[in-house]
Parts: sequence; structure tokens; C-alpha cells
Amino acid sequence: MQLSNLTLIKWGYKLLRTKEIKKAIDLFKVNTILYPKNSDVYDSLGEAYLANGDKKLAKENYLLSLKLNPNNTNAAKIIKTID
Repeated sequence: MQLSNLTLIKWGYKLLRTKEIKKAIDLFKVNTILYPKNSDVYDSLGEAYLANGDKKLAKENYLLSLKLNPNNTNAAKIIKTID
């Protein structure tokens, strides 16, 4: 049985809510490997990196998300706020 990208995203956000940021990052990284053409997986990984204070990796992943989905307003908005 293969898990959907949405299931993995939900688990990742649950980890973020419980402050298990490193685990969330690892789970979101796996999601990018399983679903490399899905913009949402990079958006989620970007958010986890931002929660971890890693602006460089956060921006890289938000840019990847935006490249895959130019209509991703969340990624576009956050990229503008990252120095």
C-alpha cells in the first residue's frame, strides 16, 4: 500500500504542531522523493524549514513549489517575506 502525498503532509503537519520539527522535515523530504512533481510537498517542506529557522532551505523549497505551480499564492507570499 502506498501512502498518498496528502496523508504524509497531514502527518508532517501533526509533527510540526507538536514541535517535532526535525521529524517533520524528514517526513516532508520523503514526500518530495515519492512525489517530486507535486508542488504541495515542497511548500510543506519549505514551511518546516522555516519553522526550523533555515530560511535558505525554506526559500529553495518554496521556489520549487512555485516553479511546479505558478499559481501557488502561499509560496509567492512567503518568498517575499524571506530575506
